Amino acid sequence: MIADHLIEILRCPQDRSQLHLADAELVAKLNRAIAAGELKSVAGETFEKPLDGGLIRAAGDLLYPIIDEIPVMLPDEAVDLRTFQ
Repeated sequence: MIADHLIEILRCPQDRSQLHLADAELVAKLNRAIAAGELKSVAGETFEKPLDGGLIRAAGDLLYPIIDEIPVMLPDEAVDLRTFQ
């Protein structure tokens, strides 16, 4: 997983806010949606690989996925948590 010191320096590329790790329950829920072919990125692309985790920006509305232990910090690849439930 991502080292704590790296999380402290990473910022949301859109609003420069701090990020925090998504909890295991949310990651599991997202991975169930991926398995069902239902999870889409902001750009509308369907996720194919399960997430190792996620980084949520301070507002709590966007999650940047961690795939193959690499944080994907591209706004179009993020998950809009406001539309995911």
